[in-house]
Amino acid sequence: MYRNIRDLREDHDLKQRQVAAIIHISQNQYSIYERGLRNIPVDRLMLLADFYHTSVDYLLGRTNIKQLYPAKKKRR
Repeated sequence: MYRNIRDLREDHDLKQRQVAAIIHISQNQYSIYERGLRNIPVDRLMLLADFYHTSVDYLLGRTNIKQLYPAKKKRR
């Protein structure tokens, strides 16, 4: 389920401890999430999505599209 978070981390040449620090958790906890042994809390998924400029859906494997969804245009 969390294959994409590992792939993104590796694509950015980051260590687990670096990403863990960004989302304010320990490297051990991040490793558990990355291996899919425990679900990632929504607030941490949002931090990862913001950091990688992608969607939570991409992180969860619900889409193969890395880019963020376009912002909705406001109606006048």
